[in-house]
Amino acid sequence: MATTIGVFDSGFGGLTVLRELLPLVADAHYVYLGDTARLPYGSKSRETIARYALSSARFLREQGAELLVVACNTASALALDEVREAMPIPVVGVIQPGAEAAAAAFAEEGAAGGTGGEVLVLATQATVESHAYARACAALGLKATEKACPLLVPLVEEGWIGELGEGPSQGDGAKCAVTAEVLRIYLGEALWEAPRSRTLLLGCTHYPLLRGAIERTLGELGHPLRVIDSAQATARSVARLLGGSGPSTAAGTRKADATCEFFATDSVAKFERLGSRFLGRAVEGVRLVDLGG
Repeated sequence: MATTIGVFDSGFGGLTVLRELLPLVADAHYVYLGDTARLPYGSKSRETIARYALSSARFLREQGAELLVVACNTASALALDEVREAMPIPVVGVIQPGAEAAAAAFAEEGAAGGTGGEVLVLATQATVESHAYARACAALGLKATEKACPLLVPLVEEGWIGELGEGPSQGDGAKCAVTAEVLRIYLGEALWEAPRSRTLLLGCTHYPLLRGAIERTLGELGHPLRVIDSAQATARSVARLLGGSGPSTAAGTRKADATCEFFATDSVAKFERLGSRFLGRAVEGVRLVDLGG
């Protein structure tokens, strides 16, 4: 019987985690919840975020989740401990896997975490203010410089990425040019603040849609960095937890295709439209659920 994996976020970004999970754990049943009626979590108090996260986690548990992925950086930063204490199932956040992937990248280059590798973290304002990535990296012997990029989330959600992004083309050239210039400004400032960084960690689940553009901009600025996608790192962490590392199986066998259910706490039509952009495939049959205030 397929394992049921619950995934939740305050909105759409967590779908990039699900996108990475689908090929890695292909024989699972996924239940995704976008708590769109109560976003953004980042403007709320820690107590409110914990309450929202717990209600989302309990809903997914009621749907049969046997493993829970908190695919939201804000909830991972501020409420992961509360969710783990309340849930009788394994709970994976997005911050620790990203930090571990950065440490592994330094180790591969022969510079173990203990030697003080420097990591540049791009994230939202709320995640930066929590310093969750800085703490996670420090525990692994890495120094993290956190850079808030508040304009990137709305630009991605508005579809101002076009050929900049990794998904279907969205928007026109003028809109894409705006996003490209915003990226250039943010990355220029970040590299000035952390010129010795060798690795860049995408600390927001919206940012994978801009990964190609970020890598190109780093190259144009003459400072290419190894880019770590925390959504991808989280998916790999879940795969390892379930005893696998990829989509392949023994010779002559084939894993069953993953199945997905989608729930949203606000507009189903909007979730299907934006969700398809983040997941890279059609998001259909979304059901509306009321989790209260």
